[in-house]
Amino acid sequence: MDINLAGRTAVVTGGSKGIGLAVVRQLAASGAHVITGAKSLSPEIEALAQDKQVIFAETDLADPEGPARLVSMAGDRVHILINNVGNARVRPGGFLSITDDDWVTSLALNLMAAVRATRAALPGMLAAGSGAIVMTCSVNARLPDPAVLDYSAAKAGLAAFAKALSKEVGPHGIRVNTVSPGPVATDLWLGSDGVAATVSHATGVEPGDVERQAAAGSVTGRFSQPSEVADLILYLASDQAANITGADFIIDGGLIPTW
Repeated sequence: MDINLAGRTAVVTGGSKGIGLAVVRQLAASGAHVITGAKSLSPEIEALAQDKQVIFAETDLADPEGPARLVSMAGDRVHILINNVGNARVRPGGFLSITDDDWVTSLALNLMAAVRATRAALPGMLAAGSGAIVMTCSVNARLPDPAVLDYSAAKAGLAAFAKALSKEVGPHGIRVNTVSPGPVATDLWLGSDGVAATVSHATGVEPGDVERQAAAGSVTGRFSQPSEVADLILYLASDQAANITGADFIIDGGLIPTW
């Protein structure tokens, strides 16, 4: 499918690596002007930013002012907002090991960053009578996991936020959808301090075996690729999805066993 986003301005939170980086690449390849931010600049996003079509800003999106600062770089009009930033910390010590600070940190990045970025972008969308908002959620919103308990709760909140918001702003021409990946081949899962490595350290199981066990939970027997998730996000951000709103799209290789 040929998606043409020429003339559109898109803001992507957490676009320096993983799913966010794949989304930035595909938005830019489709002609959009992309503003993205994260705490640190990766070599991949630095290379993309050599072209003026992509602008990167180092910003802490967990900071209460961070999302609005990023959105403000787009000027008065944001056509597409991709609320992608997030992080999952494995809690091998269980619920009682999760402190108030842990909860605040998780909620700030996995829920409140999206709330704040949306709050900043929405007035311009309402004034224009159009806009597309896509939020990177997670299967853990439906399959809460005690190993990532606070993350699961935050993503469930994100799903509820997106659904409720879609009902409010849909009559004003603004679409809001979520994409819920299962395990994805990114640093969040496979990095040196990712889920597989953390579980390995806590259990003594080799990281590769942790990864294989997680992949085996899917019908397809593999992790999704960031580009596959980005394909879905790009479609939902485009005019081809003009009558889709308030929906959650699962990309998990069949991990969730119900429908």
